[in-house]
Amino acid sequence: MDKYAVFGHPIKHSKSPKIHQAFARQYDEQISYEAILAPLEGFKESVNTFFASGGKGANVTLPFKEEAFRLADKLTERAKLAGAVNTLKRIETGELLGDNTDGAGLVADLLRQGACLENAQILLLGAGGAARGCIFPLLQAGVSCVVIANRTQSKAQTLAQEFSQFGKVVDCGLDNISNVDFSIVINSTSSSVTGDIPNIDPIHIQKCVFAYDMFYSDQPTSFLNWVATYNSSAQLVDGLGMLIGQAAEAYSVWRGKYPDVTKVINAFKQGSL
Repeated sequence: MDKYAVFGHPIKHSKSPKIHQAFARQYDEQISYEAILAPLEGFKESVNTFFASGGKGANVTLPFKEEAFRLADKLTERAKLAGAVNTLKRIETGELLGDNTDGAGLVADLLRQGACLENAQILLLGAGGAARGCIFPLLQAGVSCVVIANRTQSKAQTLAQEFSQFGKVVDCGLDNISNVDFSIVINSTSSSVTGDIPNIDPIHIQKCVFAYDMFYSDQPTSFLNWVATYNSSAQLVDGLGMLIGQAAEAYSVWRGKYPDVTKVINAFKQGSL
């Protein structure tokens, strides 16, 4: 039986085992998938032990994505641009291929929800690893401009400069966002984890068609509740579809098959997974 795993610290909360087992059932495939708590100072050793014991592929979650980037022998283009790896695969040479499927998962979920990305103006809140991983896929999908707004503008500026070769990317602080009618606003900050909201003027979300929070919760996130207060017509989407979408991308990297994401999303919402 092919062995897969997800590495993180903490890891008990991970939904990856259930998600990937659900994918395998779609193809009547038998796989082993476990959640592995890697020591904070022992990620490399944990991964090497797993692959030495016959592991075929692994997912990587916080706080090890940058370490996985350094551990990989080869990197896909999207992993290089993201500066982080969330998917590892043992290839025929015995080397580890590092990939990043987060941005592809976001784009796929936006499209699945009916968002029009072609020529879209996007406001991206935050300039951390989550933001970095989605800029290139968004530009590839045809958006006309990504405005990165961050509390520390210099971090947004660094990202904008790095990705400007691929399309129009603009930086600003949370308090000096240009007065543009953004069709999509994406929250990549951790504000919803603590129940906070990004410190921006509500005017910037009043005309958006989509408000997307990368954070997933059983209840509407603080960010989405805040958007609804000022924009009753916006479609509010949390990160569940992105979570399952990036997992589907990883499954495709490992096994060459792209699972039905919608079926698994519905199963989670119905409580059957």
